[in-house]
Formats: sequence, C-alpha cells, structure tokens
Amino acid sequence: MANLSLSLLVLLLSFSLISGMAEPTFVRRTKAPARAYIETSCRGTRYPALCVQYLSRFSNSTIQNQQELVQVALSASLCRASYTRSYMLKVAKELQAKKAKEYQVVKDCLDQINDSVQQLSQSIREIRRMGRQEEAAGGGDIFWHISNVETWTSSALSDASYCVDAFPGRRMSKLKATIKGRVMNVAQATSNALTLFHRYAARYRAGAAKKP
Repeated sequence: MANLSLSLLVLLLSFSLISGMAEPTFVRRTKAPARAYIETSCRGTRYPALCVQYLSRFSNSTIQNQQELVQVALSASLCRASYTRSYMLKVAKELQAKKAKEYQVVKDCLDQINDSVQQLSQSIREIRRMGRQEEAAGGGDIFWHISNVETWTSSALSDASYCVDAFPGRRMSKLKATIKGRVMNVAQATSNALTLFHRYAARYRAGAAKKP
C-alpha cells in the first residue's frame, strides 16, 4: 500500500513538472502576437517606452484590434490616475492636519486629478458604447461618440498637465517631487491613450470623407 501511494505521488509530481515545463512555451506563444501588436501601435505615441510598459501587462489578453487597444490604454491611464489620487488624498489629509504650507497646492492638484479620473472613466464607458453600436448598427452616431471620447480624454490630459505645472522648478521637496512624478506618469499615459484613440478614430473620418 505504501509503495502504491509513493508511486501515485511520484506520478503526480512528474505530471506537475511536465506541466510546469510546458507552460512557459504556451505563455510565450499566446503573448507574442499581442505584445508585437502593442509594440507596433506604441511607436507613434509620444512616450512609446511607457506605452509598451503599461500595455504589455495586458499582452496575455486577446487584443486584436484598435478599439480593444484604446480601451486598454484608457484603462491603464485610469489605473495610474486612481492610484495617484489615492496617494494624494492621503498626503493632503496629513498636510491639512499639520497645517502645512504645501497643503493648498496639493489640494488643488488633487482636485485636478479627481477630474481626470472622472473624465477617463467617462471615456472608457463611451468607447464601450461606441464598440457596441458599431457591432449592432454599423455606425450610427459614431462621430458623436468620437467627439465625447476626445473631449473627455483631452480634458483629463489638460487637468493632469495643469497639476504638473503647479510644481515648477528643480528645487523642491521630496514630497513635491514624488507627487509631480506620479502625476506626470498620468499625463504621459493619457497622452499615449489619446494618440491611440486619434489613430482609431481616423479610419471613421477617412471613410466618411470617401462618401459622396
């Protein structure tokens, strides 16, 4: 009985080892197409390295077209903005409790990032509606959706950029430098997402221009 149990254990361990050895090859095969698509798409953005870094985290998903890529890019930007907002909210409360002189500039920046979070959330919902309408009706008010996404994403970028500009100069405290760096990442990720969306929307505009 003991020998049988040992044999079963060895068999299970062998199966696990074989599965573990086979998994990396499978992962590489599934990730490669999405990764290549992301790298190609990011070349035209203003911050290509950052674009690849953020979007490659989703490279094991089935990103097959520009609409899906844009949605992932906006989601990555929203993720950065949400994390930054949470951090700044904590910092603002601490500064307010200490009645620190930095509180007001941090509070103003927090308000801007909060707006960015809301606008990016609206953009994501809108591009989902845009995708559903494209599948169901073959277009419809597609340019109305495009205008909404462009407006909200551009506003989110402007708010983040405004916050970055609130921390000018090279000489600043470690706290301000940390905030500026985080907000700058939000602005850069949003800039990349907007570029990807402009490219996605361009095909609709090109199609409309060809119509008599």
